[in-house]
Amino acid sequence: MDEVLTRVQTAFKSAFDIDPSTITMNTTPDDVSAWDSMGHVTLASALEQAFGLTFDVDDLMEMENVQAICRIVESKIGGAGNAQLS
Repeated sequence: MDEVLTRVQTAFKSAFDIDPSTITMNTTPDDVSAWDSMGHVTLASALEQAFGLTFDVDDLMEMENVQAICRIVESKIGGAGNAQLS
């Protein structure tokens, strides 16, 4: 989980140009001013690039906080042979 969180933090840096250390498992859109509907799309793109994954609409709708993002990424990594783990 730590490696996933680190890479999620990097995606937040890429998407929103914020300090990755400010992103924790408890971070929600209320904590990141740019994490609005358009920011969510930008974040999803950064996450897809960071992990070599694609997300469907259901995944995007479930990404309500960092904990949910990490859970979704981990479930996709577990079932995706093309996920980039390192």
